[in-house]
Amino acid sequence: MPDTDEIQSLLADALERMDGFVALHSLERLSGGASQETYRLRVAMADGERSLALRRSVGPVGERRFSGPGLAVEARLMGLARQAGVPGPEVHMALRPEDRLGEGFVMEWIDGESLGSRINRSDDLAAARMGLARECGLALARIHAIDVDSSGLRDALNEVDPADEVRQTWERYKGFGSPQPMIDFTARWLLDHLPQEPERALVHGDFRNGNLVVAPGGMAAVLDWEIAHIGDPMRDLGWLCTASWRFGHPEQPVGGFGSYEDLFAGYEAESGRPVDPDHIRFWEVFGSFWWSVGCLGMADQYRSGPDRSVERAAIGRRSSECQVDCVNLLIPGPVAGVVREGGDDGLDLPRVDELLESVSGYLRSEVVPAMDGRTGFLARVAANSLDIVGREVEYGAEARRLEAERLRNLLGVDLPLGELRFLLAEGLRDGTIVMDADGLVDHLRSTVVNQVLIDQPNYPGCVAALESGQVS
Repeated sequence: MPDTDEIQSLLADALERMDGFVALHSLERLSGGASQETYRLRVAMADGERSLALRRSVGPVGERRFSGPGLAVEARLMGLARQAGVPGPEVHMALRPEDRLGEGFVMEWIDGESLGSRINRSDDLAAARMGLARECGLALARIHAIDVDSSGLRDALNEVDPADEVRQTWERYKGFGSPQPMIDFTARWLLDHLPQEPERALVHGDFRNGNLVVAPGGMAAVLDWEIAHIGDPMRDLGWLCTASWRFGHPEQPVGGFGSYEDLFAGYEAESGRPVDPDHIRFWEVFGSFWWSVGCLGMADQYRSGPDRSVERAAIGRRSSECQVDCVNLLIPGPVAGVVREGGDDGLDLPRVDELLESVSGYLRSEVVPAMDGRTGFLARVAANSLDIVGREVEYGAEARRLEAERLRNLLGVDLPLGELRFLLAEGLRDGTIVMDADGLVDHLRSTVVNQVLIDQPNYPGCVAALESGQVS
């Protein structure tokens, strides 16, 4: 993969094709975008200096693990959405093979905020948040109304029904070789509760807080069409409401900034069709299921390349956040055996936990404030990863002991923990373990909560799970 300096040099040559281009002054990779790279460009044009954005794929096409339509189709989708009245950037130029930069395109830079946590807490966006859920409903209705035949999208996009989405996601997870029985339980539930004869339409696929640009006046752009497809349009509404994208504001189910009522009202006003809340709930469950597998996929990509970033490794541990959201949606109740004691009480000076704490503290207090942009962001990610290791040292052994004890009681066999996990996962996959088996939901709930207490104890879904029952 070319480094930033090489990308800047190659891009400067490619931009010569753009009308009015004079010079590329700077290129900065942004903090987000674990599956695609996005850069901010400062360019001199004949009519003055301006910002543009470059979006490009990570690695050669044959090495990528994502099965979306590709960036050439993504650029086309953005143009069609603009024509339909959906706010978004104008695409100025597509990359070519001779540019040696991979797939990608250069587009207009849209001013505004795209980080979900800032969208939800910025005082400058308080007025925008009041109408944002309704705006999302309007935009989604317009996206779903784009004619996939007259636009030629039917030949460019995959068509997937809900059952296929569940099965494909489930098969992808099985390929990682890491048994997570709550994922298997959720897949079984989804296949038992499929929507009946859903419509077919263009689906954005990743319409959520974090892929929107919001300005004080409201929604300024819809971005990131990399997993667009033809399918059930209600998937987009459910994904927008998925708990992972509420960014610390679980009381506002639509992206952490709005209500179901406002989202549905905007969609119904534009589309003329009613929204069934139960249909959306299915896709909310699917959203947490899908992203729990997507997080594991990021860790799998870290292992296999081409992008071995600290961000990809850390995202892998977010799978437990999504799994606890599935717990709260499907099997809420008392949580037994939550581990809150333990730790390293050895005689070493310093202890392992103290070393981890010292490095994590240094990254947060010294490195993060001194670094701008992506480097500062990755330093914060690295500090968070060290905190996970520290909690693993403190709680991990006891959590695994309790998990193995529950599994031996549930399955009636005495085997090592790894084999027990596989045995439960395989039983859920082939149906030999029924969904209401004695002790199953208690085991799943306790195991997932114990894991998220290690991975991210402040995650709202973890807090909600602990508040839903008695902690022993």
